[in-house]
Amino acid sequence: MSAAETTELLIVGCGPAGATAAREAARAGVETLVLERDAVVGRKRVCAAGLRPGFCETFDVPRAIVHCDTPRLAFFGADGGEYEVAFGPGHTTTREELDATLAELAAREGAAIRTKSLFRTIRRDSRGFVAEYADLAQGERRTVAARYVFLAPGATARLEEPSFGRVAMADWRDGLLTTLQYRVYLEQPAAAIAYKTLELHYFAARDGRQIVAWMFPKRDHLAIGLGVMGKIRADLLRAELDSFTERVRARLYPRSQVRSIKTEGHLLYGGMPRPNLSDDGLLVGGTAAGLVDATNGEGIFEAAMSGRFAADAVVRARTHAEHASARYAAAVSARFRRRLLHRVKIMQYLERHPSRFARLFEQLARTPRLAEVLLKEDCERTMGDRLYLYSQAVYFGFRTVACRD
Repeated sequence: MSAAETTELLIVGCGPAGATAAREAARAGVETLVLERDAVVGRKRVCAAGLRPGFCETFDVPRAIVHCDTPRLAFFGADGGEYEVAFGPGHTTTREELDATLAELAAREGAAIRTKSLFRTIRRDSRGFVAEYADLAQGERRTVAARYVFLAPGATARLEEPSFGRVAMADWRDGLLTTLQYRVYLEQPAAAIAYKTLELHYFAARDGRQIVAWMFPKRDHLAIGLGVMGKIRADLLRAELDSFTERVRARLYPRSQVRSIKTEGHLLYGGMPRPNLSDDGLLVGGTAAGLVDATNGEGIFEAAMSGRFAADAVVRARTHAEHASARYAAAVSARFRRRLLHRVKIMQYLERHPSRFARLFEQLARTPRLAEVLLKEDCERTMGDRLYLYSQAVYFGFRTVACRD
């Protein structure tokens, strides 16, 4: 094994969380090394890649990554009924473009990004941490010592060894979703409304489990995919996606020939956030921290913001003698934890009787203010917003408590 090199901040994963942390830490003068297992950043990411309104401005990302501006958000219940919710304009991109752009911006600030580097294990020493990784290009194991480590490897995170301390989560795998997505390339454009809309569909799989499916338009294709909680046989998952894709085709491109289809599969996450996000200089962010909205699978904004918080915590620890772990955990929890926990509970309530989905979508479509307040972060809500949400939740509960499917 090669002798250990050193860095101040080691980042595992070069997605939105890792790349944002690398960019902002390096900009502040922190020596930063990113380990990315893939040969090309972003190439293997399976994601609908919808971006919140204002994402590019919030994270100073070039608008060139945006494929479509989408002022419509459309929810579909199990019966196929469509409910439009104004929330825009949102945006779509691909993870290849988003992740590659964020990585390039991080490299410009001085972060070192090492591809074909598969993180293996970590151990603690008196100065911080020593991480072992596989150099896939050279076919050898290497080690790197770091004062701080930011773990952002995505849904496939395996952080259960004792060396990960308090950030380990025993039931992490219970929150994993198996996903499959088609990139559908058409000979002629789909219906015009397809390129203005983010579609989210909620229906039961053949085995009764809840499916969350999507159609997100891109510059040169439609991303059509779905996810189901837990493991499912590949042939059954493909059958579900084929059936869903046919429904989308009948609505949006019934007469357009399909030039080609690219198939992508991966794991996503839709469970509870990790109870502990840091432990003495070891920080966990993005999807690996469970920072994903369980109702729709959105996690890019949360991931990038967790990267920002991680960089800030490390910088503050250097300049103000603050404890990086405590600052990071407090910032992420204050910004996201309450909302994400609520979303998991909402999803669990809806799944018990799926007819509740349509009732919720009706309420969102009928009351624009409800959608507006839900899109806000907790820190952005006024007392009036909170009282309004409470009243709407009581009303929704009254309308749905007797639902029996």
